[in-house]
Amino acid sequence: MKISSIAAWFLTAAVTVTASVPGLMPMPVQATTTTTKSSVVKWPTPGRINSKCAVLMDVDTGTVLYSKNPDKQKYPASITKVMTALLALENSNLSDEVVFSEEAVYKNEGNTSHIARQVNEKMTMEQSLYGMMLESANECAWAIAETVGGTEPNFIRMMNDKAKELGCTHTHFNNPNGLPDPKHKTTAMDMARIARAAYKNPDFAKIVGTKSYQIPKTNKHKTKTPLNNHHCMLNYYHTSRYLYKYCMGGKTGYTTKANSTLVTYAKKGDTTLACVVLDAHNPDHYIDTTNLFEWGFKNFKNVKVSELRDFSQSNVFTDNNGLGHNLSLVEPAENATIIIPRNASSDDVTMEVTPSSSKDNKVVGLLCFSYGKKKIGTVQLKSTEKESDSYPFHNVKKESEKDYIQINPLFIILVIVGAATALCLLFFGIRKLSETISTTRRDRYSARKGQQTYRKIRRNDRRR
Repeated sequence: MKISSIAAWFLTAAVTVTASVPGLMPMPVQATTTTTKSSVVKWPTPGRINSKCAVLMDVDTGTVLYSKNPDKQKYPASITKVMTALLALENSNLSDEVVFSEEAVYKNEGNTSHIARQVNEKMTMEQSLYGMMLESANECAWAIAETVGGTEPNFIRMMNDKAKELGCTHTHFNNPNGLPDPKHKTTAMDMARIARAAYKNPDFAKIVGTKSYQIPKTNKHKTKTPLNNHHCMLNYYHTSRYLYKYCMGGKTGYTTKANSTLVTYAKKGDTTLACVVLDAHNPDHYIDTTNLFEWGFKNFKNVKVSELRDFSQSNVFTDNNGLGHNLSLVEPAENATIIIPRNASSDDVTMEVTPSSSKDNKVVGLLCFSYGKKKIGTVQLKSTEKESDSYPFHNVKKESEKDYIQINPLFIILVIVGAATALCLLFFGIRKLSETISTTRRDRYSARKGQQTYRKIRRNDRRR
């Protein structure tokens, strides 16, 4: 048998042992799905929605509770500024200085929303963000873009790169403020993704939830500039007719081509929702948004992943996907939740383990939840710290009345391969020694036999 064949056999045995021993450290996973035993409750549907496009999304999980024409491209108008604000907050400090250029001032005033800034006027990034998000000041959006991106075109590239990063598939931005442009379009679904990402930034949430603000004196304005939030579900600046007590803020938008557009956040209990409507006629954007929020809060509930069921009873954790049955080695992200219909049972939820593209070495997979055919949340599965101090076969743990041996698979493979190599070397060493001994014996025998033949010939010669 050749040494390569022997090594291959032992390596195969090593992999087999690694995959079959319970309690191994989690490795990258293959997809595994649970099955559900109970009947799934039908996904709720709201009443009539007049806006041409709409999406209601759970902010915590990203679950889409309702959608209407979610991927149809529309003009976003000033809700574009949600992306502008998100990039500004990620790439600058609130105390950074913003200087208004001629282009920022003269390209964005006139008949558009503005707060009458002047060329070379200086404000902080925070003040500029309030001007942009409360009064929808277009010159503030342009000045922010120039400050963050260096140039307005470079900032546009940043906007489109960020949109792709967030999973947007039908969005292309062509300016930072949403003024009419045939190349500047998005969808309700893409804007919901952007709105969700933005609201996770505490500074963004604070700004869009502010009803009024004052910009202090500047080098060009000797008096304070008052700002009012124009979102009628949050502030009564225009009217109190559409005030909504659970509203946490948002951004309005309007152009003649876009009609009314709206991004709104609302929180009730432990549920935070984001609603996006596009191409709506006034006041449908407020009415539709309010109705969707009421429907969402009434028909859905948040459930903690840790409270769903005993994971040990789920066949999602198997040796096939590398996680094994020792659940002390993996855990979902802390306080992770999913959202399901209010009259549904958590037993109706199915789980699937899929590979993760995360750069975090502790993330070993994704736990994806579904309710019927509806995706309701994805949670990262992380390895615990328990395997880091482990040594093969030294710590048997008792879990669910079963013994588990916590070991390191890489170490086991190295040990087995090392042992295989040692056996191969020993085998060939013995074989070589045996051949040497046989050769020596044969030479000695030949020598003795040759000597005897010589003596016999000599004796015959003497006799003659």
